[in-house]
Amino acid sequence: MAEHENTEQQSFEGQDQFEERVIEIARVAKVVKGGRRFQFRVTVVVGDKRGTISMGVGKANAVPDAMRKASERARKNMRVVNLAGTTIPHEVLGKVGGARVMLKPASAGTGVIAAGGVRAVLEVAGVRDILTKSQGSANVLNVVQATFDALEQLKSPQVEAARRGKNVNELLPFWERRKQHA
Repeated sequence: MAEHENTEQQSFEGQDQFEERVIEIARVAKVVKGGRRFQFRVTVVVGDKRGTISMGVGKANAVPDAMRKASERARKNMRVVNLAGTTIPHEVLGKVGGARVMLKPASAGTGVIAAGGVRAVLEVAGVRDILTKSQGSANVLNVVQATFDALEQLKSPQVEAARRGKNVNELLPFWERRKQHA
């Protein structure tokens, strides 16, 4: 029995490395015969600030229960994204429903130019310099999922250069090319 307690503690300590951000708390209703039944839907983003991220959605009658469910679901579905230092290797466009999110690499010191759910996802992923544009639907859940779609499309510079039929140096952002010429 003592061994079991130690393993639980170790797995809990391993999860402390992740940062958790609540994106949205929404009251949702289900229409039933006797009227409306209300619940809370919580959207949570979890990441380690080194390229590992996940999103979870939890629903319950009380907010704390929904937050716990969302956090558990997020931790079960972690994904690794390709980052290039503090930014992303190339431009990408993510689409979910009517939401479109464009992510562009930015030079060091630019910061995260994003709003709402997109900013939270990028910050927990560990991106510190990026330009973004969210278009179409403003539905927070779809915008966050579109951001995840965009981040999943990221490839290493070598793979993307081969796909485009270009040299890796041609694909590098201008500030990286300037460093190489200097």
